Amino acid sequence: MSGFSKRGERVVHEGHIVTVVDATFVDPDGETFEREVVHHPGAVSVVPVLDDGETVVLVRQYRAAVEAELLEIPAGKLDVDGEAREAAAARELEEEVGYRAGRLEKLAEFYNSAGYCDERSTVFLGLDLEACEVSAQGVEERHMTIERVSLAEVPAMVADGRLLDAKTIIGLALARERLHTLRRR
Repeated sequence: MSGFSKRGERVVHEGHIVTVVDATFVDPDGETFEREVVHHPGAVSVVPVLDDGETVVLVRQYRAAVEAELLEIPAGKLDVDGEAREAAAARELEEEVGYRAGRLEKLAEFYNSAGYCDERSTVFLGLDLEACEVSAQGVEERHMTIERVSLAEVPAMVADGRLLDAKTIIGLALARERLHTLRRR
């Protein structure tokens, strides 16, 4: 055991997506300390791979927090009570890029920024895609564009800053490795 323990928290802000709290902890030496913590319901994302096994479908959308449009894999927060992560990923894939995945394979789970936020994300690989209707849900989604990118281009896109979103970099790197493994079989 780490010897750290949480003693309590006080809500500072409760918003539509996140809750910010001042939390009190005790370290292994018995010293009390405080941290601001952001509680988030969690999120899912999908790397949708077209039938050629080399091309992925991404979205370019405005992100208010960084005041820029980012190129990302389709994603969304867990905002439907009781919805399984895989079901949420399937829903987001349909809503954002208009595809249903015949197969969703979990690639990884990770904390986006554990230094201040408890958001836990799950990224899936989406295979055997079938086109369906796009169902944009928010203002950013109504204005986003869909782009196709070759997986071979991903390392250069990360290196030169065309890809800056962490879940996208993680998802695409893991998808490249997983698809390479599948081709070797």
